[in-house]
Amino acid sequence: MFGFYFDPLYLLFAAPAMLLAFAAQWLVSSSYNKYSKIRNARNMSGEQVAAYLMRANGLNLPVRTTSGNLSDHYDPRDKTLYLSQGVAASSSVASLGIVAHEVGHAVQDAQGYGPMRLRAFLVAPANIGPWVGYILFFIGLAINATGLIWVGIAFFSASLAFAVATLPVELNASTRAIAMLRSSALVGQGEVDAAQTVLRAAALTYVAAAAQALSTLLYYVFIALNLTGRRRD
Repeated sequence: MFGFYFDPLYLLFAAPAMLLAFAAQWLVSSSYNKYSKIRNARNMSGEQVAAYLMRANGLNLPVRTTSGNLSDHYDPRDKTLYLSQGVAASSSVASLGIVAHEVGHAVQDAQGYGPMRLRAFLVAPANIGPWVGYILFFIGLAINATGLIWVGIAFFSASLAFAVATLPVELNASTRAIAMLRSSALVGQGEVDAAQTVLRAAALTYVAAAAQALSTLLYYVFIALNLTGRRRD
């Protein structure tokens, strides 16, 4: 069973998605490093920007710092905006885009944005599905049970469903972020463009995650189809 983890065929499916993921991470790091060194015109910290944008959108939510680098997120479960220490305290242009993006998620939640609700529904299946899928797939492979293999693939597809559902949520949050920045008195045109560069790089990481989930699923589907074909022969 463990041999399939090192199957050279897997690289044929996974290599393009892996390259995309590496490229996305490089773009995120390079754009953040570049614009985190440029101070925004209002000299406002990320935490101050969050408070400003939430007031502008009629929100009164807690803002807390969290450990880690670029670990910023909005948690709809406790209605809290979490900012990494570097972003919360920084008055950089990069912080503007990141904070506005997370406030965009808070606005989505307040408005009951459908794709966000769908993604929340898929969290549990996406966490459990791949583990169950791997187990069923390899058991089915070991005992030559094609039906069990396909059941495993169905479970594993939950991770792809979650990755695909995440795309409109993240892209919409970035669109809202740029619109908020443009309509506010916080930034000038050049700063909006810089924030958009950071957010576009971040969006590519979600595209890469969906591509990785798809490539892995296709790999297992290919194995299942080959096994089915050999049985028919």
